[in-house]
Amino acid sequence: MSGAPARPIFKEVSMNAFEEAKAKTAQAYNAAADLFDHPANTFWNRFGSNTVERLNLLPGERVLDVCSGTGASALPAAIKVGPRGSVLAVDLADKLLAEAKTKAEAKRLKNLEFRAGDMLALGYPDGHFDAVICIFGIFFVPDMAAAVEELWRNVRPGGRLAITTWGPDLFEPANSLFWQAVQRERPELYKGFNPWDRISSPEGLAEMLAEAGLHNVDVNIVAEPAVHPLSSPEDWWTLAMGSGYRGTLDQLEPDQLQRVKQVNLAELETKSVCEIEANVIYAVATKPLT
Repeated sequence: MSGAPARPIFKEVSMNAFEEAKAKTAQAYNAAADLFDHPANTFWNRFGSNTVERLNLLPGERVLDVCSGTGASALPAAIKVGPRGSVLAVDLADKLLAEAKTKAEAKRLKNLEFRAGDMLALGYPDGHFDAVICIFGIFFVPDMAAAVEELWRNVRPGGRLAITTWGPDLFEPANSLFWQAVQRERPELYKGFNPWDRISSPEGLAEMLAEAGLHNVDVNIVAEPAVHPLSSPEDWWTLAMGSGYRGTLDQLEPDQLQRVKQVNLAELETKSVCEIEANVIYAVATKPLT
């Protein structure tokens, strides 16, 4: 990766836009917390564990896990670094972190700390962590490049930053059918563009990382084709209610919500959809020693 591109694509945003994005994200995921770890949503643990494996964490290392959710990456990271290491799990949604803490206690993991708050305002000195992890979260920040700059600042020389994001065609064909059903009820809620679309290709992710200052840096970017199975259309609805889609669904009136569900699930049944796209892109950057 060489040469930082110009800034027009990923531009600075106002503080008001940033605060609004944080509030909407926290509200949506707190609402989704009750179904976040449902068996229909196993992809969180799947891709969280895969990301941790790519980091090659060592015993005794200090890890920062942001957008931590219910611990899909924080818990396996804590196991990897062992009792001499530590993991700080940060998320805007305090209800998700409460679930993560319960799971950590069940596993008797005592090297985890959970903190509800802004991942970009933690206040640690430069290079405080051996590894920083952000899975399916960087795209919620309006200025992704600025967010990556701050996460990169927290990485020590020789340490690693892992950014995992969604690839193309996320949750298709169910995703398009979902938004079509929403559009019929509430056109103003329709989303023709999702935040992860900005970095849903290796090239787009590499460009954003370069803009954040990670040019002339060892960055390994891997696109992984994947699918997520659905045992029935109801699995899709559980996924929608236990993920970021919840922010849209909670804006519907009860009768509108019921119609969206019925139409969406009927179309999945008609099309015999038994799996959806769940392509991901992994990026691991290693900070130079000098």
